Amino acid sequence: MRVRAPRDLAALPYAHHLEPFTGELLEQAGTYEWLHFDGSAFQDAEAGSSLFSQSAFSSAAFERGRLRRSRFDEVWLHSVRMVGTNLAETTWLDSECTAGVFAGTEIHGGEMRRVVFHQCKFDSVNLRATALRDVAFVDCLLRDVDFGGATLTDVSFPGSTLDRARFDKATLTRVDLREATALGIASGIGSLNGATISTAQLFDLAPALAQHIGLTVKDR
Repeated sequence: MRVRAPRDLAALPYAHHLEPFTGELLEQAGTYEWLHFDGSAFQDAEAGSSLFSQSAFSSAAFERGRLRRSRFDEVWLHSVRMVGTNLAETTWLDSECTAGVFAGTEIHGGEMRRVVFHQCKFDSVNLRATALRDVAFVDCLLRDVDFGGATLTDVSFPGSTLDRARFDKATLTRVDLREATALGIASGIGSLNGATISTAQLFDLAPALAQHIGLTVKDR
């Protein structure tokens, strides 16, 4: 996946179609196409199984709420906050998110394909059993992110910091960790087969790898 630079709102191919979102609430199983959510704030939204297509979110905020099984298709997000939001089993396709904050967010059991995150912060995010393909985390902070049981294919982390990330029973294929600025793995070190790391990262991971295989290291 070739990672492009973050785009401005005006650079989106559907920018000229966008109309401002004038509602106050999101509906269950709603369809939201060619809409610009500018500064929208949603608390405890009940919008599961909704479709967001060729739409943009600027400085929008989601506090708690449920968007379970919703679909984000060609969606652009900038400075969006999702705190305690349930995004389980959601589908993300051809979307990009810049300067977003995801805290205590449930995204487990979902699917992401051709998605780019730029300069985003992930704190205590559940991505368990999620399928990620052609996904890039660029200059992001991933703290206490759980990839347990997830499938990662062609995923990269250029310039990103992984802090206490968990990969228990994850399946990795062509995952590139070489450009990650920090590789803090809390658990699941044995599931990193299928990933590529740098020589320097190998030295950093050596103690955890030795512990995983039961290797005792003594100088004398």
